[in-house]
Amino acid sequence: MTMTQPFVLPDDSVLHAARPCHELEQALRSESFIQVHRRVLRQLIETLIYEDVIQPRRKEVDGSVHFQLDGCDAEGHALHYRFSGRRRVSFDRIRLDAAPVMRYARDAVSEVDSLAGFMMEIDFPVDVEPERLMQFTHELERTLFNDSLAQHARRHRPTALRALEFDAVESLLADGHPYHPCYKSRIGFDALDNFAFGHEFGSFLQPLWLAARHDRLRVKGFEGADFSAFIAEELGETVVERFYERIEQQGVRPDDYYFLPVHPWQWREQVVHTLFQDIRRKDILVLGQAEDRYRAQQSIRTLANDSRPDRCYLKLSMGILNTSTSRILAPHTVQNAPAISAWLQSLLEQDDFLREELRPVFLAEVHGAVYLPAGPEVARQKAYGMLACIWRESLHPHLNVEEAAVPFNALTHIDDDGKPFIEPWVQAHGLLAWLRCLLEASVLPVLHILYAHGIALESHAQNMMLIHRQGMPARVALKDFHDGIRFVRECLSDPENRPELLATPEEHARVNRNSYIVTDDPVELRDFVHDAFLFINMSELALLLSEHFNFDEDAFWTLLAEVLCEYQDRFPTLQSRFSLFDFFAPEVRVEQLTLRRLLPDTEVRMHRVANPLAGKKRGDRARSRPAC
Repeated sequence: MTMTQPFVLPDDSVLHAARPCHELEQALRSESFIQVHRRVLRQLIETLIYEDVIQPRRKEVDGSVHFQLDGCDAEGHALHYRFSGRRRVSFDRIRLDAAPVMRYARDAVSEVDSLAGFMMEIDFPVDVEPERLMQFTHELERTLFNDSLAQHARRHRPTALRALEFDAVESLLADGHPYHPCYKSRIGFDALDNFAFGHEFGSFLQPLWLAARHDRLRVKGFEGADFSAFIAEELGETVVERFYERIEQQGVRPDDYYFLPVHPWQWREQVVHTLFQDIRRKDILVLGQAEDRYRAQQSIRTLANDSRPDRCYLKLSMGILNTSTSRILAPHTVQNAPAISAWLQSLLEQDDFLREELRPVFLAEVHGAVYLPAGPEVARQKAYGMLACIWRESLHPHLNVEEAAVPFNALTHIDDDGKPFIEPWVQAHGLLAWLRCLLEASVLPVLHILYAHGIALESHAQNMMLIHRQGMPARVALKDFHDGIRFVRECLSDPENRPELLATPEEHARVNRNSYIVTDDPVELRDFVHDAFLFINMSELALLLSEHFNFDEDAFWTLLAEVLCEYQDRFPTLQSRFSLFDFFAPEVRVEQLTLRRLLPDTEVRMHRVANPLAGKKRGDRARSRPAC
């Protein structure tokens, strides 16, 4: 047996970028910890009530609802929790007040100081297995820990986000999911990992590059694309030569291998332990780091090239659990990515309204590569989706000289000066003019793709970027298509030209019931858009405008309905599609993100909620219409 010198990452690697222990201590003893604890508890209770997991007693006083939730302590003594909030216009969502949740136990009254204690003491009408309750509670507590570190770091940031360019805002935006209570769980990270790889901390990192044998790596790209030539262009000639030399030093031919990046955490925690036999057989070779440095985006596993921002983003498989979802890259979605992107791009080029007027940017997933190990089925399943990458176009080459961009969820961010991120834009352009342009730029592309082409996009706020001119909305960029679209074959505008996609494996569907692309129910397409785009994305904007700009929530949805009605008037030939995908229906279905974590994953957990667009189809169209 021939032994080779093991590869060791250089000492200046960020695998364990050191942060002083006192910084962690300060964060856990800070005001940030208190505020994050209140936020996690608030979002938890909001979702538990909204998804009908708990039924607290209610008393309405002057438009505010006072809630009392009963339970008992570990000794069986009765207690209750009290809190207040409102049911909002936006999908009847529950929004609790900022005041802390209070615990009333025997003669003691105190603010809730334990998420685990709260979960153990409240009455659950639904039958929750103890193991699932413990896992969910663990995710809540990890969110509290991780976000406390992030918010403490944010307090020491030297400048407001609105003063930064796109990549910095995308990385440093620390808000997380505004509805899901486990919005920053990152199960698998320790504290040092969070500092090193969490996007909020401003750390830079370099992927580790591997070489994988051709027969083990499944590579897909645009038709006619040369994967090796593409990677050589991305890496640069000097790096490629160094990597070839490294391969030759191990006694094998470079022509038998493809290059593949892996996240340093993924290499350290999963790949090296699971695929060590593949490394021993030289199916996988370790090449080292390239020259460019990267920074994590909000999704953690997607990296933006900081050295050369026009180069592709790397979406890398990571075996962490974040926002209650595993962040591996399923092999079928990786291989489907380029075909889906090419399909969407062709629709854009053939559609005059999209191409000439709305001009959205589809950030194409130009290549995908996934490692499929040899060996028995049990070994392949253990490594499922563990080692994979999707190369996505950078936004920068798509921007015109006069344009800039921000992540869409920055629009609801409260900046470090305590003011909304968008306040200077609203002041400069006027709220109504600004908002109408925003709705036309963002809503119309998503709905037109559904109405005209039969494709639903999962346009939640992390999948959308606003392109603007001096703060005035101009158009949007959309991303993450490999597992973020849905369609019914019979509803496609040109079903014969749809791409041939790999089907979702049965074993994948069993563990992720909501991960599929093809369905047979047109209503699912409407609700898919409603859930991701309107229920969370637009609702948060409506709430922000109500709370910080005194803009009536109902007026927000009336304006959105007006924009939609004007669009429908313009395309009478699509009338049957407007009825098929009825966005003015009284109710829509949205996912129960918390209940899904508490019950077995045997079905897609959805519930019907009130639609804020209902009854607005023939609303007042005489509203003034400033030109965009």
